[in-house]
Amino acid sequence: MLKGKKIIIGITASIAAYKIPYLIRLLIKEGAEVKVVMTPAAKDFVTPLTIATLSKNPCLIEPFDRLDGSWNSHVELGNWADLFLIAPITATTLGKMATGIVDNLLLATYLAAKCPVYFAPSMDIDMYQHPATQKNIETLQSYGNKFIAPNAGELASGLCGPGRLSEPEDILEILKKHFQVKQNFSKKKVLISAGPTVEAIDPVRYISNHSSGLMGYKLAEEFAARGASVTLVSGPTNFQTNHPFIKLIDVVTAEKMYNSCINNFNNSDICIMSAAVSDFKPKIVENYKIKKDKNLESITLIPTKDILSELGKRKSKNQILVGFALETDNELANAKKKLKNKNLDLIVLNSLKDKGAGFKQKTNKISIIDNEGNVMNFGLKPKENVAQDIADRIYDFMQAAFVDNLK
Repeated sequence: MLKGKKIIIGITASIAAYKIPYLIRLLIKEGAEVKVVMTPAAKDFVTPLTIATLSKNPCLIEPFDRLDGSWNSHVELGNWADLFLIAPITATTLGKMATGIVDNLLLATYLAAKCPVYFAPSMDIDMYQHPATQKNIETLQSYGNKFIAPNAGELASGLCGPGRLSEPEDILEILKKHFQVKQNFSKKKVLISAGPTVEAIDPVRYISNHSSGLMGYKLAEEFAARGASVTLVSGPTNFQTNHPFIKLIDVVTAEKMYNSCINNFNNSDICIMSAAVSDFKPKIVENYKIKKDKNLESITLIPTKDILSELGKRKSKNQILVGFALETDNELANAKKKLKNKNLDLIVLNSLKDKGAGFKQKTNKISIIDNEGNVMNFGLKPKENVAQDIADRIYDFMQAAFVDNLK
């Protein structure tokens, strides 16, 4: 499974570093090629000689060798790997990664890495549960990094709770699972929209909605992980992506999102419109902030362009068009109507009535309906798992509809 895979392990100054030599042995036995980069303080917990012996590669700590002056290029190292695992990662390194601080070779390599990055924290319970640490973990995940949660148990301090580094065997299984992802969208071009749009009323106020954009970003990451070349058209969100297969186009208004989607649609094999596009915008946008003493009683709104409907008119027989429907009543009937009226192949339905689903949630509960009226229902799941379900359903639909195109 890991034969020939190139893996970087980053080790920071945690007592749990003692577990990493065994993990290296497991990876080598699986056929992986392993290189290790350590923070200078990590030398206090595991020796470079041990790491170099087990990995069969020099243990890298400094940007250059002080004896012979040779340069350890973080760019070359970041480009070399198929996967970068930082384990154990301390609260200090979490904070530096989240804010882009680079003061050692490990952090420079992280910023230069073009591959997926996994990080596995290890620290005492109070440090782990501190809001700053949790915020940094969320920030790193928003960048597309993969979080390996610590185990609960007895800690070095004698306290008991979450903070123990996952066991080497468990980390190994996570990495093996990563490389098990089928490249079933290789050579496919996927267009995805995400997030809200924002329509100005004046320089201060605007019309928008509560969409966070998380679902669209998780979809982009899932298709990119499966080999697709993804164009992600995103309204304003707090998320970023550094995946090499994702081209991000930032927009603000519905008009800008319309133009970007239209311009990229013809070259797409699959189009997934998950953005929450504003249906209306002010007819007149004031150049100055509207004052209370103006006694403004109403704002005249006009419809924005219907992106999904226009794409449905342009769709060729070899393209897959997927829409989203967020409903509050008559959910299934409204979704089926939208599916038909906008010439979609599939529609993803979720309801604001379902707890944990909809806007500003890390989870979602969906149903997927195809153009023959077949309905697949899914339970409440994290949005990354929802993205997997959607990708699986799209692949099955393509396989049934376009068998020749998949050969």
